[in-house]
Amino acid sequence: VLDPVFKFIAKAELQKVPCIGQQLSGGNHILIDRDDRRSQLRTFKEGIGWLKKGVPLMAFPEGMRSPDGRLMEFKGGLFSMALKTGVPVVPISLSHTHAIMPANALFPVQPGHNKLHVHVHKPIESKGKTEEELRDAVKETLLSYMPECQHPIPPVPATAVEEESAAVEEQELVVV
Repeated sequence: VLDPVFKFIAKAELQKVPCIGQQLSGGNHILIDRDDRRSQLRTFKEGIGWLKKGVPLMAFPEGMRSPDGRLMEFKGGLFSMALKTGVPVVPISLSHTHAIMPANALFPVQPGHNKLHVHVHKPIESKGKTEEELRDAVKETLLSYMPECQHPIPPVPATAVEEESAAVEEQELVVV
């Protein structure tokens, strides 16, 4: 399922990290400056080019490490690339990475033995799907092998927030 020849999409800042930066540059991987619109467009074009040549891309759909280990919202670029080229997406669930190597760590802070879990899922076809359908299918698949503590916290419906806010205001009015 996973080809040994692939290209990472990684943030450009990693180029400055010893060993990692040399591997990314030497391996001709795709580096993106997330704050630069031109870099984002170049990344998209490079990714499409590699996919059309049959070279798989490896990237994290969130675009960055989660500070608390919970799955974050996905960026759209990866799914757009898959749809544009008609390639399937192979989700890989990674569990407990935040405990082994927090987002702010350069190196692991503890061994991953019996903690870190990696599960390679079956490919999800992109053909015939919208970007939203593909993104939702990948998210559902990833979450199926991740512990509940890494699932996103469901958003609070606006009406519940408004009701809570109104209740607080009423309490404040009574107190004053």
